[in-house]
Amino acid sequence: MTNVHISKMTGKLEGFKAISTNTITNKFCIKMNSAKAETICKHCYSHTMLKGYRKNMAPALQRNSDLLSSRTLSTEELPVILEAFFRFDAHGELINMQHLANLVAIVEHNPHCNFALWTKRKDYIKRLFDHVEKPKNLILIYSNPTISSIMATPPLYFDRTFNNVLEHENVDQQNCTGQKCKDCLLCYKHNGVTTIVEKVKKY
Repeated sequence: MTNVHISKMTGKLEGFKAISTNTITNKFCIKMNSAKAETICKHCYSHTMLKGYRKNMAPALQRNSDLLSSRTLSTEELPVILEAFFRFDAHGELINMQHLANLVAIVEHNPHCNFALWTKRKDYIKRLFDHVEKPKNLILIYSNPTISSIMATPPLYFDRTFNNVLEHENVDQQNCTGQKCKDCLLCYKHNGVTTIVEKVKKY
């Protein structure tokens, strides 16, 4: 039996389920959100939601943070995912290497499902996949922290980059246009697309 909490998403991610962690206790997220530099983390929807109108979600996400980052999950603890497409860390960010290893174990436990992980922790990604093969049903998306600077080439082991621009910038390149993710799935499929561009949202 698994103790991993699976969230039913709303808004843009309506129709998706996700395994997320607690943004507001993640040291990396706190550092990025409070940094002087103007990055996308200064506009973090998760910080806003979990400190405000969705603060009731935080305890379940914190349990995931504690569980996934503290030890290796046994096979019996790995959740069975029934969906065809699944999101990791709709809230939160990789906490440590143990967290990443447990997510990869979940991917390998559910070979019928396509998983997508957005992360800025390319250091963790490189450290793990320098030594083990990345599962074919895991799509890694590098979440570019810099606004208005499109990264066209994904870092090593990543399948694509996710970039944020101001509304009037690179309009012809904006291919994340606000529709429901389940109706698009551009990020979730192996389709040769390496660059996703979305306009910055204010929260």
